[in-house]
This record gives sequence, structure tokens and C-alpha cells, in this order.
Amino acid sequence: MKPLVVQGHHAGGQLSLTTLVENFPGFPEGIMGPELVENIKKQAQNFGAEYMHGELLDADLSKRPFRLRVDEEWMEARTVIVASGASARWLGLPSEQKLIGHGVSSCATCDGFFYRGRKIMVIGGGDSAMEEANFLSRFGSEVTLVHRRDQFRASKIMLDRARANPKVKFLLNTVVEDVFDVAANLVSGVRMRNLATGVVWEQEVDGFFVAIGHIPNTAVFKGQIETDADGYILSKGGARTNIPGVFHAGDVQDRTYRQAITASGAGCMAAMEAERFLEAEGH
Repeated sequence: MKPLVVQGHHAGGQLSLTTLVENFPGFPEGIMGPELVENIKKQAQNFGAEYMHGELLDADLSKRPFRLRVDEEWMEARTVIVASGASARWLGLPSEQKLIGHGVSSCATCDGFFYRGRKIMVIGGGDSAMEEANFLSRFGSEVTLVHRRDQFRASKIMLDRARANPKVKFLLNTVVEDVFDVAANLVSGVRMRNLATGVVWEQEVDGFFVAIGHIPNTAVFKGQIETDADGYILSKGGARTNIPGVFHAGDVQDRTYRQAITASGAGCMAAMEAERFLEAEGH
């Protein structure tokens, strides 16, 4: 085996942007996400994996060997494991997009310390939103969690933690319609609307964090690997895709569990499938 790992521009993916990982076996006190990423990388390198910087820009999976373009270089591979993860989903407001990096963020662990003693808002209703709200409460003077419904996708334990946090306040049945102030190139507030009453108001905010889900990073394989309507790879059993010799691992296919440990297990499955595939071909 001569495995080559193309790291992309965000090596480690979402795991490198998280804080304490508590459910990865072997770490009874938990481990920080970036440290776990580095540990896994070193272990893979010790067993012969080669890491390559660059981004996958194109792929031809129509024939073997498969052809992949990383930056400007084309290369060939007998098997491919797609483990490119998922990226943060945004609200899609023009003002939000213009203020990314200037008060708008999708990563509390990256940017939370900028808002020490400031007013912070988190958008979302899942586990990631609860985790971000709790984490940001370490820095902000107050954290407002905004959710468009009055029911949550978050697990009970994560929701209970956020509700028990005295710094976290909830605004339900509410959406953000605009983020200010693009002209000043920084976040100063938002315009909001209550979906139940129709009431519109403005609220001061210094940091605006979006945690409303993810988009699988499969666009480069569109029209070749079968996906569902949201872009998640459709599994053909085990770690197999619709293309013999192409396998999946992690959040590109998993829209349910999304954990480091389940992604690691999926990586093991994909590696074993790839090895058996090559052995069956006599390699």
C-alpha cells in the first residue's frame, strides 16, 4: 500500500476547529480536537502514509486508474477514499457574507477570544449550536442563542447544558434578517423578526456565530459519485460508493452521527475495503 493523503486547505476539518473531544476511546480525560488531529496524522505517517498539501480541484473516475487533479498537478490512483468531510452552512444574507472574518464566524474555538466581555449571538438549534454557545460564554458578557423554531435537534445533554448556563439566553421562533454594519466593516448589531408574532426589532451584537449545519464537500465529484439531494454520498454497503474502487469515510456520507470516533471507524472500513479490492485484482 502507498496511501497518499491530500490535506486540502483545512487539514483536520471540523475536528481541528473543535475544543474538548470527550468520546474518543483511549482518552479518559478527553483530548483537544487539534491535538487529536495531530496524533492521528503522526500515527498514519509512522505506518507509511504520505501527506500532501493542496486542494483537489478535479477528478476523472470514469476509468482506472482514476485521475485526480491536486492544484495544477494530475495524478493517478488505483483506489480512492473520499474523506473530505463537510463545511459550515451559512444563512446566505449578503451582509453576513461580507462580514465573515469581521465579526461573523462559524468557529467559536477560532474566534471566541476576540469577544471577551462582548455581546455574542449564536444561530442554530443543534448540538453544535449548544456547544458553541457554552464555549462562547467563557468569553462573552452574554450569549444569545437564536433558533427559528421552538423545538431543537440538539441532544438532551447538550441542550440541558446550555439551558443551565446562566450566561446563555434563548430567542425562539426568531430569524435574523440582516447583520450590521457592512459600511463599518464590523458586526455591531442585527435586525430580527419573530416568526410567531411578526415583530421586528434590532439588537446590539459584537460577535455573530452561525451553527446551522454543514454541507458535504463532494462538489468536485458531482455527476460521478451518487449523492442525495444535499450532496451526501449514497453508500452502496460498507464503505462502497456506486463506483468500484471508490470508497467513502466520515461526514461526506454520515449525516446522523458526525463524531470523530464514527468517522475514524468509517476510515478503517474504507481502508479495509480498498485493500481487499486491490488484492482481488491481484495487486
